[in-house]
Amino acid sequence: MTHSFSRRIFGLGSFAGALTVSLPAKAADDTAKAPSQDDKPAHRTLCYVGGYTKHGPPGGNGEGISVFEMDQKTGLLTHLTTFTDIASPSYITLSPDHRFLYAVSEINDFDTAHSGSVTAFLVDQATGGLKKLNTVASGGADPAHLSVHPSGRYVMVANYTGGTIGIIHVHADGSLGRITDLIHNSGPRMPDRAADNPSGNFAVSDHSSAHPHMIKTDPSGRFVLVMDAGLDRVYVWTINLTTGKLSPAAVPFTTMTPGSAPRHFVFGAGGKKLYLLCEQDSKVVVADFDPQTGKISPQQTVSTVTAHFRGSTLAAGIVLSPDEHFLYVSNRLGDSLAVFQVETDGSLTLVDEIWTHADYGRSLMFDPSGSYLYVANQRSDSITSFRVDKTTGKISFTWDFTPTGSPTCFEFITLARRPEDAIPS
Repeated sequence: MTHSFSRRIFGLGSFAGALTVSLPAKAADDTAKAPSQDDKPAHRTLCYVGGYTKHGPPGGNGEGISVFEMDQKTGLLTHLTTFTDIASPSYITLSPDHRFLYAVSEINDFDTAHSGSVTAFLVDQATGGLKKLNTVASGGADPAHLSVHPSGRYVMVANYTGGTIGIIHVHADGSLGRITDLIHNSGPRMPDRAADNPSGNFAVSDHSSAHPHMIKTDPSGRFVLVMDAGLDRVYVWTINLTTGKLSPAAVPFTTMTPGSAPRHFVFGAGGKKLYLLCEQDSKVVVADFDPQTGKISPQQTVSTVTAHFRGSTLAAGIVLSPDEHFLYVSNRLGDSLAVFQVETDGSLTLVDEIWTHADYGRSLMFDPSGSYLYVANQRSDSITSFRVDKTTGKISFTWDFTPTGSPTCFEFITLARRPEDAIPS
């Protein structure tokens, strides 16, 4: 997050009513002949893409949640439809059973309150279409991230500008209920820049107050971790599944390098390894995680840019390969992807760095097979895709550019193919 590109939001009021989006069997602009029935794979892979709309930060060119079908042979994404009745869905996530999709609206004036919102959708298991269930307040301004507890009973949201984390009850039908807990962290003012910044880095992360940027559980669902980019802390909580209340873990937080702005994390090794990405100093901190106590013990710090890099950069997205042999990070401003090999002890070795072929790679995600890696390029209004060598971990650009306005996040879903479903060509 930089001061120059702040999370200023231009408002949208409350949402009302239910709207169903049915996905067409074939995209309107698809003029090529579809493969024969015998050539069709047994399943369809759809990709939901969220991003900033005109009601988001300046320059938001998205229209809502766009839905694409993935060609499983080539990785090509073909646009099917866009759900437009939502403002700036900058982060989306599926429920563990993939029956529901939840999206933040990164705004600050939902229902006249100084809050963003969270919307619940029912996913049509035949078509992948979305039906809005309801929208509720997120409990703070500009929610930047959300996740669903593995039990499916709670949605957890990080409100970046509001400085709060909220726990929202989920009803049996997937709709959202009341906020069961709302916490505002506080701490000392941290420096705007880290001492271990890459040379020549003029990008600045906002350290004026608490700025939670990610909230998610460990694989067991026992602990809830929060990355606070404003306070340079990683908070650890336990959650009571009956009340939806959080309690501090035995070690309530781990302080990262001052000014480093911890942003996102991923777990590995069955929840015993934790990879913490810091945006300001473009570092990955490899830590041991105690699944019994929630204690975080940093072991290694590696840069997401090569030693010869000079200039401004902000790390953004982090993802492990499905087999956990490789880890990938996107760097904004420098517009690169770093590829790390995960060693047997969980430590990281940088093995490659490649250009994103676009501007401001906000997030990245594998398709379900792990054969392709996709990057959401917020400023260049595109998704770029890379073919993955599963043996070496190295990636190669497919030269496919998928146009979509201000993309910031993805979710993939696999559905059974019906006889009437055509494959985009």
